Amino acid sequence: MSPEESEISAHAGKIQALLNELNLALFGQAALVELVVTGLLAGGHILLEGLPGLGKTELIKALAKTLELENKRIQFTPDLLPGDITGNPVLQETAQGRAFVFQQGPLFANLVLADEINRASPKTQSALLEAMQEQRVTVLGTTHPLPSPFFVLATQNPIEMEGTYPLPEAQLDRFLFKLEVRPNTVATLEKIVLNREIGVEPVVARILSGAELRDIIAAVRRIYLPGVVANYIARLVDATHPGQSAAATAIKFGASPRAALGLAAAAKSRALMQGRLNASFEDVTAVAVPVLQHRIILHYEARIEGRTPREVAESLLDEVPRQTLALPSTLANT
Repeated sequence: MSPEESEISAHAGKIQALLNELNLALFGQAALVELVVTGLLAGGHILLEGLPGLGKTELIKALAKTLELENKRIQFTPDLLPGDITGNPVLQETAQGRAFVFQQGPLFANLVLADEINRASPKTQSALLEAMQEQRVTVLGTTHPLPSPFFVLATQNPIEMEGTYPLPEAQLDRFLFKLEVRPNTVATLEKIVLNREIGVEPVVARILSGAELRDIIAAVRRIYLPGVVANYIARLVDATHPGQSAAATAIKFGASPRAALGLAAAAKSRALMQGRLNASFEDVTAVAVPVLQHRIILHYEARIEGRTPREVAESLLDEVPRQTLALPSTLANT
């Protein structure tokens, strides 16, 4: 076994231990837990959507406990202001006299839980845009860097519920994954009843130190992405645009280049989690729907017919072939 293979194998073992611990905190959601960790190791932000009480917040809180990262929680409400998130200048006595001193808001942490993010106004939601994209905030013309690594893990209730606002498309595009939390099965509910008490949080152990997490994230970026896989990613994203595929007839606006970068990062993350040195077509298809579904805007007519972005994204996977007869341009010129 080469040194690179040994390193990847060691990282994969630690990640499996992390998954095992998280599955003790959230029963019956192993696939969801795996995708959350995949997105985290890819360096992305994650949006969890589902009805209240399904364990979205508990999963994120358990993740914070298993990692040696500073974490903070923001409960989004209609009266929350942008400064409540980013921080505000406060008039204080200093050695030079009275002056405004910037007081950091809860956004200054490694892992930020944005709970029920779509209960705040669009103005407050937009305060996260710069932070999620550039890992910094600007207040009154002064830029303040955020800690590294920096992750936003947000929960939202379905838009049909009372007191919710749709997230701006620009903010949705900043999330690597949108994951749907489904209701529990009868067997899972029985396990919850037997092993949980109201108001008592599950106990989880710390699995990864901050340094170990940073090493794994750095290793993800070194995973090899073959040219044919990169070409598949490019064709998938291109197929989300009107006129580029049959499935796109339902689409008004397709995915951005950020979606292609996200697909590549998530595919490499999944490859490392499985102990492999290179990403594959299977890695791309496994993460494509969570990456694409919130970046697809459907026509009004398609929504009236009951079609969903998730359904359209799944159709794209069926329609777009993994390989074409022609070589990708990156290979054809060699």
